[in-house]
Amino acid sequence: MPDKSFLFKRPPVWSDHETAAQRRLPAELQSWLNETGSLTKRLRGIYGNGFGVELLFHRWKPAFNDECRLLKLPPARYQLIREVLLHAGGRPLVLARTVLPDPTIKIAHRNLSHLGTRPLGEVIFAYPDLQRRRRQFSRAEPAQWATAVQARMPMEPSVWGRRTEYAIHGHSLLVAEFFLPALFERL
Repeated sequence: MPDKSFLFKRPPVWSDHETAAQRRLPAELQSWLNETGSLTKRLRGIYGNGFGVELLFHRWKPAFNDECRLLKLPPARYQLIREVLLHAGGRPLVLARTVLPDPTIKIAHRNLSHLGTRPLGEVIFAYPDLQRRRRQFSRAEPAQWATAVQARMPMEPSVWGRRTEYAIHGHSLLVAEFFLPALFERL
């Protein structure tokens, strides 16, 4: 059983600033990386009822050290870690990882701890006081992905992602989303 993640052997390296490599990315990938609205809503607009969520990992575990630093949490404290695959008819589109600290779950009346296969975006974008505090970017190399992930879907050459710190009623959560090659086959 994975310790801190089903998705990663080692955590991605994040940057607060757009890199030169990122500026050269195709426009369709940049539009996903810079999407300010609900990713769920955008995917449903494209794929309709074919859009779905597969729950890969849902455990109380310590988050990665950089996640703890960003959220100002003690590194050994358990957080709810949720990792999912967003897909269309089984075709993998996005891998996502969410870190949900206990105070955020409590303030959200536990709506965030029992999502199952319900999309997170469907819930958090319904909060009228949802704030986006920070966005970072990463390019995950094939060697960073867990063996189980690599066995299911192509991770070559590298996969771009974004990480967003949101706040609900002033309490933070962290959402990382990696955009898989199949997402761009239909666009």
